[in-house]
Amino acid sequence: QVQLVESGGGLVQAGGSLRLSCAASGSIFSINFMGWYRQAPGKQRELVATITSGGSTNYADSVKGRFTISRDNAKNTVYLQMNSLKPEDTAVYYCNVGYFKSPLPIRYDSWGQGTQVTVSS
Repeated sequence: QVQLVESGGGLVQAGGSLRLSCAASGSIFSINFMGWYRQAPGKQRELVATITSGGSTNYADSVKGRFTISRDNAKNTVYLQMNSLKPEDTAVYYCNVGYFKSPLPIRYDSWGQGTQVTVSS
């Protein structure tokens, strides 16, 4: 069992910044990828950004140039620095981690409980 603990959400004015954190703990042999998704009211959950164990990143077009994903492999923690926030960034943000429990190539996925980000205009 792997637990993900998210923090850093909140209320911010448009143009402001927030930093989300997600720490993974539990039965982890290694982590394959870490990422952030978000879900706004009435909309489907969508990818925000991902980062692989090697540091390769991928961003949704809507956040490119404003958000930065990073990770601390020693702490099994992923961060999402969000700058120049817009009202349309308002959503519940979820951490997602793909990991291995052993040297066997069987990958598991775990999701965080979500953290609310609200951007006021």
